[in-house]
Amino acid sequence: MPATDPCFVDFRDVWLAYGQGLRGPFAVEAIDLQVPQGAFSAIVGPSGCGKSTFMKLATGLQLPSRGRILIDGRAVTGPLKISGMAFQAPSLLPWRNILDNVLLPLEIVEPYRSQFKQQRRAYAERARQLLHKVGLAGHEERFPWQLSGGMQQRASICRALIHEPRLLLLDEPFGALDAFTREELWCILRDLWSEQRFTVILVTHDLRESVFLADTVYVMSPGPGRFVLRQQIALPRPRELEITYTREFSSIVHDLRGHIGALRQTGAPMQPMQPVPPMPPMPQ
Repeated sequence: MPATDPCFVDFRDVWLAYGQGLRGPFAVEAIDLQVPQGAFSAIVGPSGCGKSTFMKLATGLQLPSRGRILIDGRAVTGPLKISGMAFQAPSLLPWRNILDNVLLPLEIVEPYRSQFKQQRRAYAERARQLLHKVGLAGHEERFPWQLSGGMQQRASICRALIHEPRLLLLDEPFGALDAFTREELWCILRDLWSEQRFTVILVTHDLRESVFLADTVYVMSPGPGRFVLRQQIALPRPRELEITYTREFSSIVHDLRGHIGALRQTGAPMQPMQPVPPMPPMPQ
């Protein structure tokens, strides 16, 4: 079921210009988005529409030229400590083994940094438990170059979650993987989210991925990016991979693909984001 907790991510009329101030061109414009606490949201859209820019704004790595961003009720004025991030490239440090790669955020993020030496054994146990959940038990002492791409991405997700963030931001985390590994990691992410209920925003080009994982899918227009459509995903949870072969699932994917195709041909409509009624729930 979609989360009903208070709004956790709140974008209010956010614009980002490439130049100083509000001198265009703009990367994103008029972004209004409210994500409930504990929800799983996905953002899709054509290449160059500003999805990755949105992620940088959400983490405080970039500040808006106009508008306001609130995370957990607080204005974002710099990099967030309550967020975890994972990208398409795992970016594991090649000179550190997998356990030490996962522990890295605890070495640099307060309040963990100041007590890392004293608490290292407890932190290492937390890391081992995470690695076990994603199927990497027994690989703690290996180095990134000794693991497959899918295994490296699992370690990257563990690194993003080790400091128990309340917000997880994922920018095309499975885009470079083969189809079987990608689907396996969908299920791992699904299970981690179901267990811990952190808020997730996933940027992806894969419409099947967005529909399988998310409560709500947002479609961005071609740049300058703005949200033009919101699709509620009424498929029941927990979702197994078999649901991706059903008529209901395929219909949602096809509908989203049609909207994105229309955006490619006609450009961004200037009306506010339009909600799309959810598909009727599948019979239990």
